[in-house]
Amino acid sequence: MNTLATIDLPDEAATRELGARLAQILSIGDVVALLGDLGAGKTTLARGLIQSVLGENEPVPSPTFTLVQTYEREEEAASIYHFDLYRLSHPEELVELGWEDAFSTGISLVEWPERAGDSLPETALWLELLEHGEGRRATFSGSSDWTKRLQGFLH
Repeated sequence: MNTLATIDLPDEAATRELGARLAQILSIGDVVALLGDLGAGKTTLARGLIQSVLGENEPVPSPTFTLVQTYEREEEAASIYHFDLYRLSHPEELVELGWEDAFSTGISLVEWPERAGDSLPETALWLELLEHGEGRRATFSGSSDWTKRLQGFLH
């Protein structure tokens, strides 16, 4: 997996804005694997992405207890699936969450993707959020297919 880009995020607003910008380049079948420790900003980024599509008033709770939240997009066929695999015991449990259907019918955001074993598609975009100074640093990794898509996004 290639490191594609790194962006510094000085505060929570910048993290939400990164999610909103990311929403503009995603389409049906895209999977974004969100890496980072507890409190790193994974849900904040997902909230920014989802609310940029569905409106600021859309409630976006962390799916820690439900494991998945689904957001329907009225004007398009694609739904947004927000997975949080923190409480997942075994990758086999993913079938019950509609894992594979999500990948074929919508855009999937996956927190704690390392708990999915080898169930993520090779085409996934990996986004790691780490503490950096007073803010965060976002590092994008993935296949070379993402290079061109991220090029306009990052500038």
